[in-house]
Amino acid sequence: MTGSADFSAPPIVDRDRWLSERNVLLAWEKAHTRQGDAIAAARRRLPMTEVAPVSLEGAGGPTPLCDIFDGRDQLVVYRHMFYVGEDFDRQCEGCTHNLWNMRDSWPYLNARGVSFAVFAQGPYEEVARYRDFMGYTHPWYSNYQIDDPAVGGGGLITCYLRQGDRVFLTYENTSRGVEKLATLDLLDLTVYGRQEVWEDSPEGWPQGPTHSYLRTDEQGNAVGVGASFERPGRPTAQWTRPGATAITTTDQ
Repeated sequence: MTGSADFSAPPIVDRDRWLSERNVLLAWEKAHTRQGDAIAAARRRLPMTEVAPVSLEGAGGPTPLCDIFDGRDQLVVYRHMFYVGEDFDRQCEGCTHNLWNMRDSWPYLNARGVSFAVFAQGPYEEVARYRDFMGYTHPWYSNYQIDDPAVGGGGLITCYLRQGDRVFLTYENTSRGVEKLATLDLLDLTVYGRQEVWEDSPEGWPQGPTHSYLRTDEQGNAVGVGASFERPGRPTAQWTRPGATAITTTDQ
């Protein structure tokens, strides 16, 4: 890429003019955020549809969809496109980029009672090698040759709810919707949302005073209550590194 001097750039103004125009844009951005909250509220009111029992190949062999919830009530799945027989550098660039955002972020979902998994469109032996190459620690399963549109295919984010042994599809998106692969965005896609009191959710939905930026113990269990950011325990994202030594400002 050539230097920035080779491209056009925004006009130059003084700081007062910049702040004035920035504040106009800020109002627009805030409206966009509030509209997103309203859309998420409507999403939590969607009906759901039952998914027929199906098993996917995973590290432990054929695994019923119900078991992929790992004991939790909700499951978010990234359905990864996969080109069978192709080298790693020939795999889907979009899916590779999007999923990279979740390489260490899934503990936030777990702390809200949401499991995260990847369903990839290739034989398990191939997708497992790719998972290891990328260094991912979340579980991968093969949905290769599964015809059920609620489970098979790639290039989608899918949300499920488990009630006993029954599994229901609550939401899915595709195309540019799969770019929203960050923890709070994913929680907004789930049927119970972020589970915070400020959200507009139906009566009986789980909600509590804790903020989405939870702290957990080293097993990933949420600790602390209330609205304060100052709570005991590790920040949630650090529970994947329980043996790490803390670095203080005096060590640097």
